[in-house]
Amino acid sequence: MRYVLSQDFCAAGTLIANLCGCFLLSFITFFVIKRAKWPSWLTTGLGTGMIGALTTFSTFSFETVAFLQQGAVLIGVTYWLVNLCGGLLFAALGCALGGKL
Repeated sequence: MRYVLSQDFCAAGTLIANLCGCFLLSFITFFVIKRAKWPSWLTTGLGTGMIGALTTFSTFSFETVAFLQQGAVLIGVTYWLVNLCGGLLFAALGCALGGKL
């Protein structure tokens, strides 16, 4: 998914993949904890392992540094803030929804 999105939209693909990953990881974790009562090692392995394959901190970091090195400081800082704040927001939404279902 991240590769396909990055072909036309540059850093937007990484942003979308990371935001989706934040939501999905927290949703799956809270939903499974509430409903399935799986062992914590299984929840951690499936959630972090599978969703971790979707998201990438290294690409986000590289793209932020690339923006800054190209002199696009406003874009770089904005991209950094949207990733961090958006990630926290999407994780909170995933927790809320996963805990209610």
